[in-house]
Amino acid sequence: MTFSTDLPICRACGLQYAAPRPDCPVCEDERQYVARQGQSWTTLAELWESGRTAKYVAEGPDVLGVGCDPGFAIGQRALLIQRPGGNVLWDCVTYVDDAMVEQVRSHGDVAAIAISHPHYYSTMVDWAHALDVPVYLHENDRQWVPRPDGSIVFWDGDSKDLGNGLTLLNLGVHFAGGTVLHDRDARALFTGDILQVTPGRDWVSFMYSYPNYIPERPSVVRRALDLLEPYDYDSIYGAWWDFVVKSGAKDVVARSAERYLRHAEDRA
Repeated sequence: MTFSTDLPICRACGLQYAAPRPDCPVCEDERQYVARQGQSWTTLAELWESGRTAKYVAEGPDVLGVGCDPGFAIGQRALLIQRPGGNVLWDCVTYVDDAMVEQVRSHGDVAAIAISHPHYYSTMVDWAHALDVPVYLHENDRQWVPRPDGSIVFWDGDSKDLGNGLTLLNLGVHFAGGTVLHDRDARALFTGDILQVTPGRDWVSFMYSYPNYIPERPSVVRRALDLLEPYDYDSIYGAWWDFVVKSGAKDVVARSAERYLRHAEDRA
């Protein structure tokens, strides 16, 4: 497979840009940050030489976590959701090589990549080319795409049906295009950090900026709850390794939102 080994990758957020530049707009946004030592860059070629290795962990029934060890940039992992009609790679990671792509393919045909928000765009174009699949991003986050490409499919509105019981939902938390993926058959919700699973795995939170500790607006959280209400789910897969709510997830979201809104309104 051919990868873009020399394109610049931001060391802080892991996004791969189409050409060298002095800044990373995603990191300069208030939802991320520029490191104290300033903007710095790497490439896939340098990451291959860094001693990192691929990491695969079963995160649930027919759900495989995909990432690298040690982690890079924000440190999220992708999730390969395995379905008879075609697998979906949910979210994305920067580190990618031939062996990782072959490991993903070994679990069945991949139909699509879908990503929750711009912080996880990473090397999505290289992943899309290697797997020969489209990448689904919400139209509201078009401005953050670091490397425009024909493999990217923008969708708009509140939801998009991917088939096989999988539906993208634009909750708008964290980013205007902030998206979660609902799996009807597995009764699962894949959220990245649009709904952030907390360390105890028994709550979720709603943030506009995690590193800068800016809470999400109550009106946005209420809209997200309204969109989720018709959907049935019992588990939630968050952004990090093993950050999974394994049961009672719909109740977890309801009581988490109630607590969040109560505190937000007390401070209003």
